[in-house]
Amino acid sequence: MIQFPNCKINLGLSILEKRTDGYHALETVFYPVALKDSIEIVLNKNTTVEFTSSGNPIPGNVSENLCIKAYHLLKKDFPKITGVKIHLHKIIPMGAGLGGGSSDGAFTLLMLNELFTLNLTQTELINYAAQLGSDCPFFIVNQAAHATGRGEILQPINIDLSNYTFALIHPGIHISTAWAFQQIKPGQKEKTIAEIIQSPLPTWKDQLINDFEQPVFDAHPLLHTIKSELYQQEALYASLSGSGSSIFGIFPKGHSLNPAPCFDKLRIDFI
Repeated sequence: MIQFPNCKINLGLSILEKRTDGYHALETVFYPVALKDSIEIVLNKNTTVEFTSSGNPIPGNVSENLCIKAYHLLKKDFPKITGVKIHLHKIIPMGAGLGGGSSDGAFTLLMLNELFTLNLTQTELINYAAQLGSDCPFFIVNQAAHATGRGEILQPINIDLSNYTFALIHPGIHISTAWAFQQIKPGQKEKTIAEIIQSPLPTWKDQLINDFEQPVFDAHPLLHTIKSELYQQEALYASLSGSGSSIFGIFPKGHSLNPAPCFDKLRIDFI
């Protein structure tokens, strides 16, 4: 069985308050984007899970990979799950605010549910995904969604950006999510992201804010330069995704970028 986990961008991201459980209450809109990894899962004669990868190197201990964690999470409740071999071909940049790891974990849950006929409902899969990470439930739904709580409370939102071109720029800078949250002073906003997102896209520039931008841009001025250059090249909207470090720009369909010094040697994907 082969599937192709996609990434996401955040359309606005507000940190509203620090919760008593240590997490932050937030508001954002998750939007799926068709930059994809690939995952293959096949049955394994052994009773264990074996994991291999190719493409972009994946740092850290294999046991911490969300694909492996997803397997063990379901195996605990469904002993009939046998051993499998999981191969992940990594295309989505890591530590980029694009949710690639979360997507891989969520897709693994979906694939195991189908492979072993577990008959889990979407709600049940979302509950399992929430145990993997705050962004994971979105990839079970994988449609534009207004997210609250710590990101796991999802409501469909009517927004279609299929007539635009996305430029995803990854500068190869690792932003610690824990560090980024430490820089934020939570607070309520005058206007919710759910309200702003219903306005015409060209009006988003002055209203739709990612709270992580100021501290991340202060620490890494190149990212601010990239965003400014995207607007110079007629982006209708540009923003940091998640806590970074990827910057995305939304352009009219078919738009391409002109060379610029800040783009030199950076990975740029057009979707």
